[in-house]
Amino acid sequence: MSRNLFDKQSGAGANPLGMAVLSPALWLALLFVQLEKRPQPSKAMAYATPVLAVVLTMIFGGVLFAVLGKDPLQAITTIFWEPIFGEFAFFYRPQLLIKGAPLVLIAIGLALGFKAGIWNIGAEGQYIVGAICGAGAGLAFYPAESVLIFPLMVLAGALGGWAWAMIPGLLKVKFGTNEILVSLMLVYVAEQLLASMSLGLLKNPEGFGFPGSRNLQQYPSAHNAEIITGTGMHWGVVAALIAVIFAYVLLTRHSLGFAIRVTGEAPRAAKFGGVNPGRLVLFCLGISGLLAGLAGMFEVSGPSGQISIDFNVGYGFTAIIVAFLGRLNPLGIVAAGLLMALTYIGGDIAQSQLGLPAAAIQVFQGMLLFFLLALDVLTNYRVRFGKGETA
Repeated sequence: MSRNLFDKQSGAGANPLGMAVLSPALWLALLFVQLEKRPQPSKAMAYATPVLAVVLTMIFGGVLFAVLGKDPLQAITTIFWEPIFGEFAFFYRPQLLIKGAPLVLIAIGLALGFKAGIWNIGAEGQYIVGAICGAGAGLAFYPAESVLIFPLMVLAGALGGWAWAMIPGLLKVKFGTNEILVSLMLVYVAEQLLASMSLGLLKNPEGFGFPGSRNLQQYPSAHNAEIITGTGMHWGVVAALIAVIFAYVLLTRHSLGFAIRVTGEAPRAAKFGGVNPGRLVLFCLGISGLLAGLAGMFEVSGPSGQISIDFNVGYGFTAIIVAFLGRLNPLGIVAAGLLMALTYIGGDIAQSQLGLPAAAIQVFQGMLLFFLLALDVLTNYRVRFGKGETA
């Protein structure tokens, strides 16, 4: 069975203005482009689409940089080459682990839910709340020194993210609400909570009136310092590696992982197989919130150092790109997380050296998700040229 891409537009009610915009030659070409359903999803295309998405992002990103008056080859080289092999790569390389760890940690939790068809889009909010709870637990004991303070912060951060994710989870289970909308709206609530804490309860009393908490990097018992100096390896990186191993074993060796996969691929079959959909929703949202909360706690106690109004930098949203770029596979997510971290670091270099605006780098990162989702259609459909039977 095949489907003409413009079946819907070619009938009555089609937009005449939209038709006039395209040239007759282009319309003639598009008229004969069809998508044909594959008998089975293509495994080759499933693994090829992330690579093709990266290549297309480089090509169209280069076009974007050219429009902005920059040398496209130089811009792409600066983003992808300089952080690893450039003159100051020794300084930038540790940043790959620092920026990649929270992305991988959050993406692992999201991937478990996405595989089961449970869409947590609010990891950014869970990341923020985890950071607030973790920092609050540490600052509550300031200036006491104890080896128990940091583990307590880890526990508080994890529970904070978990509790925030339970709000859309319980609402979905009890009242059938849409977890996408609820989790996304809670991000804005978390941002307001962050601002309130920066200006109120967690505000540094010795900060001369400036918003923000005390600097946890100057509080040894609450500081997430590098385990190996100069490598970027801190406890957040260790947690990310543990999460990857946990997710891989869960999905490939445990009955719960099998239930997650079956629920995502065939929900009715999962119900007949005895899977409790409510419990699965709570588990997937809970584990993704817990990991996002941990990411926030490790970030605020380490690289960021303090609770501030602009603490969150979009890791929760970027992790969605990482999860899909890694094909929802734990090992793929590691590679995707490092790649996305590379665009963060290279983007900062391009801004300082080439004068590229920050918005251009964000558009460049957005292109990656756009092309990934667009090309993902080819996993289930073949592109055919020529007039054929339509349905």
